[in-house]
Amino acid sequence: MQEEVTQKTIALLIKTSKLTAGVLKAAMRMYLNRQKQKAQRTHGKISVKKLVGEGAGVSSIEVTDGNIKSFERTARKYNVDFAVKKDKMTEPPKYVVFFKGRDADAIAQAFKEFVYGNEKKKGRVSVREKLNHFKEAVSQDNNKERSREKNKDRGQSL
Repeated sequence: MQEEVTQKTIALLIKTSKLTAGVLKAAMRMYLNRQKQKAQRTHGKISVKKLVGEGAGVSSIEVTDGNIKSFERTARKYNVDFAVKKDKMTEPPKYVVFFKGRDADAIAQAFKEFVYGNEKKKGRVSVREKLNHFKEAVSQDNNKERSREKNKDRGQSL
């Protein structure tokens, strides 16, 4: 396995009348730039113009939740190309999420996970509320202990 990795070869076709070091250097540079561009292509949030320009059919879904960042994380996890556009004309503002038509199943799954996560977060009690509740409980217990101590001291006589 290791030998296969170390012995990779690249086929490079160059049309030239005379092969010089400069021509070979330019061809190698063009090849490396092309590989770098392919490696940089990631999935996630892109502009609507780029999404429509890629030639695939575009679909959209409206989202009313203001926490659109959590959806972006979920969509990146599913390797979906999408674009978010804010509709400012409505109150409260709505977000329209555009995505490629072929990614419909992946976007549906991403939305399921997004909605499930939001519902789960809404059901939780914040840590500060829990802390305040426990502070109150502890302060009530301290008052009971103080009243017991006072009662004990009053009952003693010499």
